[in-house]
Amino acid sequence: MADMMKKITKSEREWQAQLDAEQYRVTRQAGTEAPFSGKYCDHSEKGHYECVCCGHPLFGSDSKYHSGCGWPSFHGELDTAEVVQRADFSHGMRRIELLCPQCDAHLGHIFPDGPPPTGQRYCINSASLKFVSDPSREK
Repeated sequence: MADMMKKITKSEREWQAQLDAEQYRVTRQAGTEAPFSGKYCDHSEKGHYECVCCGHPLFGSDSKYHSGCGWPSFHGELDTAEVVQRADFSHGMRRIELLCPQCDAHLGHIFPDGPPPTGQRYCINSASLKFVSDPSREK
């Protein structure tokens, strides 16, 4: 499905005009926000989270949990999200980076220390997300 999705490509100048400085640094330059600083770290409203760059739906509030790591954590992505995973060897570490399949925005990383049912922890920067409220969604 991801190959059928129309990729969004913009110049660096266009991304800078659309995003605030922190959103740009995190999503377009693979930055990381400071732990416990993001607006969605302790967020618990019902709804879903989209890519701040392109609006692609990524995570549901029903998969969000408090991991204590300092960033919003999810045990899974939406069935239609198709988040891209890519090896990341930056900063002398070996991790798996997560990218938006529609615009290649850096979202965060995934780790194998999450809760059931997946055992995965999607560790996501708040700066890469936009929350959309949906009171009917189960938490």
